[in-house]
Amino acid sequence: MIKLLLVDDEELVRTGLRAILDAEPDITVVGEAPDGAEVPGLVRRLTPDVVLMDVRMSAVDGIAATRHLVTKLPKPPRVLVLTTFGNDGHVYDALQAGATGFLLKRARPAEIVQAVRIVASGESLLFPAAVRDLVATRGRNGGDELRGAGLTEREGEVLRWIARGLSNAEIARELMVGVETVKTHVGNVLAKLGARDRTQAVVAAYESGFIDPRRPVDV
Repeated sequence: MIKLLLVDDEELVRTGLRAILDAEPDITVVGEAPDGAEVPGLVRRLTPDVVLMDVRMSAVDGIAATRHLVTKLPKPPRVLVLTTFGNDGHVYDALQAGATGFLLKRARPAEIVQAVRIVASGESLLFPAAVRDLVATRGRNGGDELRGAGLTEREGEVLRWIARGLSNAEIARELMVGVETVKTHVGNVLAKLGARDRTQAVVAAYESGFIDPRRPVDV
C-alpha cells in the first residue's frame, strides 16, 4: 500500500486529488496539509511514501518544504510537485531541492495515479523536453564541470540516455547489454554524482553543463 500525503493551499484541489487517489486499491491518503510549514511534522508522524505537493503556496512553498525533507530527514519520502504551468521556473527549483518529479494539475486522473506509482516504486518522473527547456531559460553554458566526478565513458553515455527519459530496460536495448549491467552503471552514476535518484542526476548534468540544454541530448 502506497501511503500518500497531499499538500496544497486550495481545499478543492486536495479534495479532488483525494477522491482520485483514495479510490485506488494500492494507494491510501494518510493526511493533508494546506501549507508546506506543516509538512515536516506530518511526514514524521504519518511516514508517507510519497508527498504530492503544490510548488507554489502562500507561506512555505513546495521548494522550501522539499529542501527541508531532503536535508533534515534520514529517509525522506519521495516528493512529486504539482504545478499549473510546465514552464514554471519554480518547478526546476523544486527538482534542484530534491523533488523526484513534477506533474501538471491539469493531468488526467489516470496520469496522476500512474505518476504516484512510478515515484513510489523508486523510479523518477522525468519529462526530458520540459526539464531541458526549464534549464535553458536559466542560461546555462556548455562547459563540463562533472569531470571531477570520475564518470567513465560508458557511465557518461548512460547519464545521457537517462536525460532522454529512457528506462533501464530501454537503455539496455540501446547498449545491447543486460538490464543488471545498466542498473550497475546507473548506481555508479548516482553514487559519483551524490544524487538521490535519476532526476537529481539529470539536474546535475544540466547544471554542470555536462549536457547542454540548448541542444538535443546526443549519446
